[in-house]
Amino acid sequence: MLLVEDDASIAQTVRLSLSNAGLQVTHVGTGTDAILAAQTTSFDVILMDLGLPDMDGLDASRIIRETSSTPIIIVSARGDELDRVLGLELGADDYVVKPFSQRELLARIRAVTRRNGESHSDAEPVRDARVVVDERTHTARLDGDEISLTAKEFDLLAFLCAEPGVVFRRNDILEHVWDTNWYGTTKTLDAHIASIRKKLGSPDWIQAVRGVGFKFVEVTK
Repeated sequence: MLLVEDDASIAQTVRLSLSNAGLQVTHVGTGTDAILAAQTTSFDVILMDLGLPDMDGLDASRIIRETSSTPIIIVSARGDELDRVLGLELGADDYVVKPFSQRELLARIRAVTRRNGESHSDAEPVRDARVVVDERTHTARLDGDEISLTAKEFDLLAFLCAEPGVVFRRNDILEHVWDTNWYGTTKTLDAHIASIRKKLGSPDWIQAVRGVGFKFVEVTK
């Protein structure tokens, strides 16, 4: 896929997350480079920022759409209704407002590629990782061996594993994995984390960050 983003730190984070999800990412930082890349390379998806240094991402999307049917997802901090409407009218397939979770972005990518009729739309997990979580088959494996997880344990591991190294707050984890309006005790989360750590054979896979939450970390043999 083609990532068009002029902010280096954001680009690095998105590239890492998408790469960990098994996607190949080409990054450019200007609208001109995006147009050239779209004309010379066949991409499955284009992620387009709007605040580019040489032109508005809406203009770049319009030019690309004139010669390409590749799905375009606009990713921007500009969340006004007018910008959304203009983006969609100019040919974008979806519009994601910053800040966003990488899990949401992956879901949007898979959705637009499915709608585009691509048989390879659902990105396969990275096969050379020790822990492989495949949400399509609802399986999790450690070094090739399937791990027996409860439904919530699987959802929790998949959520954390989608963004290795990213620290998630306790409340955010509870809201995404359990319920959008979670009012229960956080001891439920601690119990599930402890169980997953045990099944992975080491507490190092899911590390606690004091006063914040948890993060998934790839452990080497």
